Amino acid sequence: MDVRLISITKPSLAIDGNELTPEGLMAYCARVSSPKQENPDYAKLLSYCIKNRHWSIFEMADMTVEITTSRAIAQQILRHRSFQFQEFSQRYAKVQQVEQYDARRQDVKNRQNSIDDLPADVLAWFHEAQDDVQKLAFEKYEEALAKGVAKECARFLLPLATQTRLYMKGSVRSWIHYLEVRCDPSTQKEHRDIALKIREIFQAEFPTVAKALDWA
Repeated sequence: MDVRLISITKPSLAIDGNELTPEGLMAYCARVSSPKQENPDYAKLLSYCIKNRHWSIFEMADMTVEITTSRAIAQQILRHRSFQFQEFSQRYAKVQQVEQYDARRQDVKNRQNSIDDLPADVLAWFHEAQDDVQKLAFEKYEEALAKGVAKECARFLLPLATQTRLYMKGSVRSWIHYLEVRCDPSTQKEHRDIALKIREIFQAEFPTVAKALDWA
């Protein structure tokens, strides 16, 4: 699993010789009806907008991240439909890698939860089982390709742990919602780990917003 920043909105407007930051751009747009539109101080304004749920101004800046994960986790990420995505195509390119995961015990009271208390022998068995399945799947995948089977068909032999890469672009508003949902402990651990890494990037790029959200 890996996450990295790809791009962020770069305003072309400067005020008093200083280029606007993405946060400054959101504040500038929020003050469209104010005679003080070029006020360089915006921390209180952004905090006010968050507190009073004036979310539209947070649609004025975007961020794109690259995520490397498994097909299983990618499907959860792709459910966030306010984002735009580009994903590695198994129809076009040959698959090379798989992701390895640890096992957890099923929570019998909450079907969407798992508990990290399995004994060492079960954890070892799960890793060995993944190795066995992945080895067989990739052997048959390579064999299918060698026989002339199209990549779009050969991929049906691959497990959900097959590695994929996707680009996820969204407005600050969308990222706020995504991170509030997916950093929560109710999210599957493997997805939450991704969201927490994205939140670290968000905190660095949007420190004023992150502070107003009590993330900093």
